[in-house]
Amino acid sequence: MTARRRTRGRAVRAGAALLAAGLLAGCGLLSTEPEPDATTDGRPRDASPSSELKDTPKSPALPAALTSQRPDWKRCTAPPNGRAPGSGWRCTSVQVPLDYRKPSGETISIALIRKEARDKDRRIGSLLFNFGGPGGSGVDILPRAAGAYGKLNSRYDLVGFDPRGVAASSGVRCRTDEEQERAFRTVDLTPDTAAEEAAFIEDGAAFGAGCERRSGTVLPHVGTSNAARDLDLIRHVLGDDKLSYLGFSYGTELGGTYAHLFPHRVGRVVLDAGIDPTADGIGHARNQATGFQRALENYLKDRGQDPKAGSERIARLLARLDGKPLPTSSGRELTESLAITGIVTPLYSRYNWPELTAALDEAEKKGRGDGLLRLADSYNGRDENGRYDTQAHSQRAISCADSKARPTVDEARALLPEFRGLSPVFGPFLAWDTAGWCAQWPVDGEHENPETSAPGAAPILVIGTTGDPATPYEGAQRMADELGKGVGIMVTNKGEGHGAYGESPCVTSTVDAYFLDGKVPDDGLTCG
Repeated sequence: MTARRRTRGRAVRAGAALLAAGLLAGCGLLSTEPEPDATTDGRPRDASPSSELKDTPKSPALPAALTSQRPDWKRCTAPPNGRAPGSGWRCTSVQVPLDYRKPSGETISIALIRKEARDKDRRIGSLLFNFGGPGGSGVDILPRAAGAYGKLNSRYDLVGFDPRGVAASSGVRCRTDEEQERAFRTVDLTPDTAAEEAAFIEDGAAFGAGCERRSGTVLPHVGTSNAARDLDLIRHVLGDDKLSYLGFSYGTELGGTYAHLFPHRVGRVVLDAGIDPTADGIGHARNQATGFQRALENYLKDRGQDPKAGSERIARLLARLDGKPLPTSSGRELTESLAITGIVTPLYSRYNWPELTAALDEAEKKGRGDGLLRLADSYNGRDENGRYDTQAHSQRAISCADSKARPTVDEARALLPEFRGLSPVFGPFLAWDTAGWCAQWPVDGEHENPETSAPGAAPILVIGTTGDPATPYEGAQRMADELGKGVGIMVTNKGEGHGAYGESPCVTSTVDAYFLDGKVPDDGLTCG
């Protein structure tokens, strides 16, 4: 749940964003501290356009071959395992340095998709989107979610992109569909025996080795700080003086990183479902154990059930599945690990709570796992033909490139009593997950925590939803605080689900007024 799929169904159902949050995701910096008369990226405050892409001495200026690019927008073709967008969408790519420390060296392509503003006479500029993950494909998601942004599209070009290491932008691939299926079938993500622990460790090592074997060239360079630098080059190539940006979940971390690196290029930026930039990997796991348990209890109360008794009942179901998986009509089995994933998926939106009820009833009363398996497959990016997308691959690569944290199995095991106390349903998985990701990763991480302070930046709206399971509300408050006084403008959405834009009319109208009219709400505005 921390490192895999975020509800694909929500994006399709309402045209809202695919929202995701990576447990170990973060951002690192190549720049040094700025001089008093310079911005964080090293550009004097009154710099001319010709010098606007210069950075500090540790990140040399970009060559004219990159800064003078002109996008060649063409009709889009269907992405791999995806579908072609509807009319009005055009695609292109922008070249960026593989390594910003060597800006004249090897380059990679960043894939973009755009729908032009309808009102050309009142066009404001480009509005870039990141839908989270890390690893979400903006090229694929934005056309499917664009119905939620029709008002913004009146005066903005809507622009989605695949960050480096994702899908069409030198996407990371780590294993085959067959290897992925075998891992989901055989690896226990909450190991109880020495043999299960050994298989758990071996699978993590094999995943990392597969990434290095198939994607080793880009693997050291897929971190969030590099993605933020790409974002600034994209802004420049699109012809915008300032960045207009709407980021969800992990996309809030990317937006916060951008604001830290380039505070004086921040235009109108909104961060919805803000992550906690003060938390390390274990801190994020702790936050999510709290957030998912809170969401589960809210779901149970909504169904007229006692939250404590209902949680214990679901925990007992998982314990039974650990010893005896449930059959499904496909011939595949619902394991404990897949059931946890299936339970997580509908907690991202209360609109999907009835589906969770049906799936749990089927498992508990009928002894069948079809519903929970179907939910788990959606979360894991598996289609009906057994093919998996690569978001989980990109997600782990970006998360581990960002974070220095490499918790061991012993450290994860020591977390179990605390995490079971936080959540009897999700706690054990989240404790073990801390060691399942980057413990044997072939690339070093950049930092312990992302840096998102942005003194001098324009106001940035940070939205937190009180019942958000994946990026709990308290983390959004910390994001607003870290951005700095007068920069982080906190907006509270009293409600359920992961993200508020397109779900809360109050939040949606507030964000629209900010993007379209520049109206900054009062810090501390509460919706709902």
